Amino acid sequence: MPKADIPGFQSLTPQMQVERVVAELRFGRPVVIRDGSSRMAALALDCTQPSTFDAFADTVQNSHSLYLSGPRASRLRIATKQGISVPLKGVDFMAASHLAYALHAQTPTNWTKACDAMGAAAELARIALLLPAMVCAEIDAENEQFSACLDIDRANLKQADNARQQFEIVARTRVPLRDFGDAEFVVFRGGLAQKDQIAIIVGEPNLNRPVPVRIHSSCITGDLCGSLKCDCGDQLLNGLTNLHQAGGGVLLYLDQEGRGTGIGAKMRAYGYQHQGLDTIDADAELGFQSDHRRYEAAVAMLQLLGIPSVILFTNNPSKITALRSGGIRVTAREPVFGAITDENLNYLRTKMLRADHMLDLEQLAVSE
Repeated sequence: MPKADIPGFQSLTPQMQVERVVAELRFGRPVVIRDGSSRMAALALDCTQPSTFDAFADTVQNSHSLYLSGPRASRLRIATKQGISVPLKGVDFMAASHLAYALHAQTPTNWTKACDAMGAAAELARIALLLPAMVCAEIDAENEQFSACLDIDRANLKQADNARQQFEIVARTRVPLRDFGDAEFVVFRGGLAQKDQIAIIVGEPNLNRPVPVRIHSSCITGDLCGSLKCDCGDQLLNGLTNLHQAGGGVLLYLDQEGRGTGIGAKMRAYGYQHQGLDTIDADAELGFQSDHRRYEAAVAMLQLLGIPSVILFTNNPSKITALRSGGIRVTAREPVFGAITDENLNYLRTKMLRADHMLDLEQLAVSE
């Protein structure tokens, strides 16, 4: 790996450093994470090529190891909630990938608790919408083999987290909707990676009273294509209907596909669901927790719209907690329903029994 200078990188804000490091990981290139006096090179297994994996192993003289998250370790029958480190000496790319996210992988016999820098590397992968399986190796400060790689301090990852609530309105305009008349679409830009988020204002909400609000995370399969595996499309349309019938309200449409894991991981998880796993266990096989969504963007959007108090249309108690933690008053909750079908019944039951969503057990039972 040739030596090169990265002019000005260390002078960037923590947010910009994280965004650039995330881009490097998505391109399949290693990065360096500093934690005090130690340095660790990290490569996202999900996004690299076998040749790069082999070059990385050669460069660190086979001292590399594989970070696996707590949920993945649990699926491998290792009794720990923390991330683990598995030595990779003599392990090729396909075997490492099988260990990282394949079904029915064998329990590793040699592993240790992962260090904090490994956990930071996995968090960077999650921000990049990659699987949290990282190939890592400690390197000496004098090691110049990775001098062409971006080098970030672990503390900057936490500092960059403050950017999640920094948004601004970049556009707002009238959009006539078929079933709801004129609506106003408000586009917000900000957070890590400067994503665009959308608020859909239907009717004429009274800002002097608690405003009816629905927070809806994007679901390409359900919202756009009518997938029967979930009730997201129904919840989107029914949420807009509820807001319209209430005389006006706001639907926040957040870019959080796959409960925050991204469309690639979501489709991998769907494959595991077809083999009999529920949605939570399928995500755990890939190294994810049950839900990686965050709602700082929703808080910021409501604040920019001048909405301090809401009636929240949701079945998810974590949304209520997130808004209240961000300073938004939630004065009441209203449920949001979708059609219960043979295809989504187990999905809904899993959300109720394992993710604490406020659904009606009797209603689900009647649908069996």
